Amino acid sequence: MPPGVFIPVLVYPDVPTAVVWLCKTFGFMERLRIGNHRVQLTFNGGSMVAAEGQPLTGEQSIMVRVSDVNGHFERVKELGVEVVQPPQDFPYGERQYTVKDFGGYTWTFSQSIADVDPKDWGGELLSD
Repeated sequence: MPPGVFIPVLVYPDVPTAVVWLCKTFGFMERLRIGNHRVQLTFNGGSMVAAEGQPLTGEQSIMVRVSDVNGHFERVKELGVEVVQPPQDFPYGERQYTVKDFGGYTWTFSQSIADVDPKDWGGELLSD
């Protein structure tokens, strides 16, 4: 199994094309290829699987932690990816940007920029 506790499986009609795009665009790395229908990808200690199939209807969203959201965004933007929201700071201590991939998935990349008590922005921490 690839690393990580949660390992999302995203389906694409053309897995080899999706893998090339995800690696080139977001900086993911191939870990394991199973024929042309399933590939494990890793990124900063996390993992995902690209699998053959038709994406679900409706919006599907993935959030990924990065260490340099501005640098990551510039690389992605240069590749012509559809930008949903450019980088911006949020009151909960994150700087984030959101893009949409060619399969219709929404990807939000997030960098922690401040340690903010959830009570300060309307949240409630229930466990650590």
